[in-house]
Amino acid sequence: MDSKHQDTNNTELIANNEELENYFRNTVIPQLFVDGNLILRKFTPPAMKQFQLSSGDLGKHISELTVQIRFPTIIQNILEVIETNKDMEKEIQTMDHSWYQMNILPYVIRKSNQTNGVIITFVDITSRIETLNQYEKLNLEYQNIIFALSHDLKGPIHNIKGLIGLLKEVKENDKEETNSLLDSMGKSIGKLLKTIEDLTESTKKKTGFAETSERVNIQNIVEDVLVGLGDKISRSKAKIHTEFQVSELKFSRKNIRSIVYNLLGNAIKFSEKIGQPEVWIKTQNLGTYILLTVKDNGPGIDKGKQKAIFNPHTRLDQEVEGTGLGLFIVKRMVEDLGGKVEVESVFGEGSIFRVYFKQETIHQKLN
Repeated sequence: MDSKHQDTNNTELIANNEELENYFRNTVIPQLFVDGNLILRKFTPPAMKQFQLSSGDLGKHISELTVQIRFPTIIQNILEVIETNKDMEKEIQTMDHSWYQMNILPYVIRKSNQTNGVIITFVDITSRIETLNQYEKLNLEYQNIIFALSHDLKGPIHNIKGLIGLLKEVKENDKEETNSLLDSMGKSIGKLLKTIEDLTESTKKKTGFAETSERVNIQNIVEDVLVGLGDKISRSKAKIHTEFQVSELKFSRKNIRSIVYNLLGNAIKFSEKIGQPEVWIKTQNLGTYILLTVKDNGPGIDKGKQKAIFNPHTRLDQEVEGTGLGLFIVKRMVEDLGGKVEVESVFGEGSIFRVYFKQETIHQKLN
């Protein structure tokens, strides 16, 4: 090769390097230039700030970088782009849990039309991913509302239906019993309207992504639910025992009412199949959690079926009315706010449901 041709190549190389250097110096996007041997040759100032790169990282193999940019398939992805000469785009999460849209572009030497490395561009999409996750969570919340509407309204409606049946059997001159039944119907209708109001009002508040947790009195909610289940309790002659070591907790009022209603309703419904239902309700302060325990003397649940009861539309006893959604709703509502639900049961010996409500505040105890 003559000296004139060599000088021309050197001039073009210098021009290319200066052009690349100028571009990297002025861009506001985190970018890296990795050569064909997977050596980091250049990076933009935003990349230095974003990924804690330093001048000491230049000349290192990409696998030797100990900064937050590392993720499992980066080497494989770079080699694929170099080999195929095709762009690659993917979403990645870095070591600091940030999300990026990563574009790996082949760096092609114009004269030889050969790929001699890649330019890697990172666009921060953390906020977009978080928004998508929040929308997904919001969608689940609306599903909870729909499930609760379809499930929780049936109890008060059946209660009213039963009272109407009793009212028809009352003698015409028995005004005292008539007034008593009408009073019970009025209370049931009031509870029904309150349930509808609680469930539908929450949709108006879902303009943001914050949960609608509030400080609620668990004892009042249990008493309210017992009134709503009055027809079942009266018919089955159920005995209800309560022990409130904790009176207040922070949770969504509509959700906790639905949870308590489902657990107590199930305890009575299944226990009355084998005799007189007896249910024990207890709250305890465990620090991080407030524990609600509902124990019954029902038929119990076979160990092999205990996980299945939390699946939607699961009904272990087809003779007992229900949709199979109650415990599914309970589990979802509790877990959506960081809690958990456990069941302990021996077939033929009753069941214990433990609901752990995750808390962030100090709770008042009853005297």
